[in-house]
Amino acid sequence: MYDVAIIGGGPAGASAAIFTAKAGKKTLVIDNDQSVTKRAWVENHYGAEGITGPDLVAVGKKQATKFGAEFVTGKATKLVPVNGSVTIEADGQSYEALHVIIATGLFADVAEASGIVTKPGTEPRIKTIVDCAPDGKTNLANVWAAGTIAGVSMHTIITAGDGAKVAINVVSELNGERYVDHDVLKV
Repeated sequence: MYDVAIIGGGPAGASAAIFTAKAGKKTLVIDNDQSVTKRAWVENHYGAEGITGPDLVAVGKKQATKFGAEFVTGKATKLVPVNGSVTIEADGQSYEALHVIIATGLFADVAEASGIVTKPGTEPRIKTIVDCAPDGKTNLANVWAAGTIAGVSMHTIITAGDGAKVAINVVSELNGERYVDHDVLKV
């Protein structure tokens, strides 16, 4: 069983995976390789003077993997809460995690198939988003939403930050106390 499973490997999902894996949580990312960021040229992302969307996605996945996140290619189709954990159905496989973060960008199908409350999106071209609390919690126990699917702006810097925020909230809940991740320069 995983501590955290993340559906989506774009900026929100990979950012969440960086934080959960770095916090020592056994992390799985189920990614269907459909991130719209893969079609982007990004010049407004703090810390990067200009980067292709595919390179940004690849760097995020590399960072998460460095801390121990496991990536599998697949499309999650349904989430089923079971005795304090969540089973994720994906391409004929099933995975179990204590917490799930949905970071599927503009795709709401897994949320809708799982009975998660959705509502109309507010961003241009975003039809449907998950109706979640500010911390990312959805109406389904132990299921959270981050990034564009959670209703934040689809700019990569914002979705990545939202993924980090939700991951910190999940880690805090798992730890039973507020989690903070601050690295210090080694001189």
